Amino acid sequence: MPKPRSKLRNWLEYIVFRIVIGFIGLFPLKISMKIGESFGKICMKAFPRLRKTAFRNLELALPKLSRQEHEKIVEGVFRSLGRHLGFVSHFGKISLEEFSKMVELKGLENLEKSRNKGCGILFFTGHFGSWEIFNILPSTVGLQLNILVRRIDNPLIENYVDKIRTRFGTVTIDKRKINKQLFQILESGGCLGILADLNVQERGSVFVDFFGIPASTTTSIAKIALKTKASILPAFVVWEGRKYVVYIEPEVVYDAVESEENIRQITQEITAKIEEYVRKYPDQWLWIHKRWNTRPKGEPNLY
Repeated sequence: MPKPRSKLRNWLEYIVFRIVIGFIGLFPLKISMKIGESFGKICMKAFPRLRKTAFRNLELALPKLSRQEHEKIVEGVFRSLGRHLGFVSHFGKISLEEFSKMVELKGLENLEKSRNKGCGILFFTGHFGSWEIFNILPSTVGLQLNILVRRIDNPLIENYVDKIRTRFGTVTIDKRKINKQLFQILESGGCLGILADLNVQERGSVFVDFFGIPASTTTSIAKIALKTKASILPAFVVWEGRKYVVYIEPEVVYDAVESEENIRQITQEITAKIEEYVRKYPDQWLWIHKRWNTRPKGEPNLY
C-alpha cells in the first residue's frame, strides 16, 4: 500500500511538470522535439540508477554487443524519451491535420481486415518511440480507442495528462480496476489498447521467453481475447528520422480454446513480436525498466 501523498508534494511536482512541458511546448513542434532530445540527454546524466538499469538489461539481452554499442543504445533511449516528451508537449493544441503530417500509418490493410470481421480489436504495443500517439491516431481512421492505463500517483498530473489523452475521443480505463467493461467493449465490436512489455508481479502473469530469459508477462491480453474472440493486433510507433511511423502488423492467429497452455502460447507470441521490434529499434525501447525483475521461484535477482 503506497504512502499517502501530501498536497504540497503534489503541487510542487505538478508545477515543475507544467513548467517543463510548457517551456518545451512553446516552440514549433520540430524544435520542441529537438529540445526534448537535449533534455533527455541531461536526464541520462541526472538519473544514474536508470542508466545503470539500462546497461544491466543490455548485458542480459544483448551480451554480444560491446560496451560502446550499449552506450550508444542507452543514449538513444534517453534521446527518444526526450523526443517523445517534445511531441507530447504539443498534444494539448495540435490539430489532426498537423498530427497527420508528423505521423505515417503503415499496415492499415491489417486493421481493415480485422474490422471487416465484425469482432472486437485488441491492440497491443510497447514503450517504443512515442506510444502516446495511439491516443490520437484512432480518430484519424474513424475509430474510438479504449486504453488500459495505470493512473499517475499525482492526481494533478494525472488529470492534466488524462485531458490530453482523451482530447480526440479516446477513453482511458484504470488497469487496477479491470471489470466486465473491458469484455463489453470488445464483445460489442469496440477497440481496446494495452501496453504489454513491462514486468508484472506473479499474479496475473506467466513466464515466457524474452531475449532468451524468462520474463514475467501479463496474461490479460490472452485471457480477454479468449473470452471475447477479439482480434489481436500488434501496433508499434517508431521514429524513422523525419516522422513517427505507426506499424500495424497482421493479427496474431490463436486457438480459441481456453486453457493455461493456450494463454501461455498467446502471451509468448505477443512477447516475441515485441522482441522483434526491440531488436530492430533497440535505441527506442524502454531499457530503463527492470523487465526481468520478477523471477521464477529459486532464481536469483538479476539486478
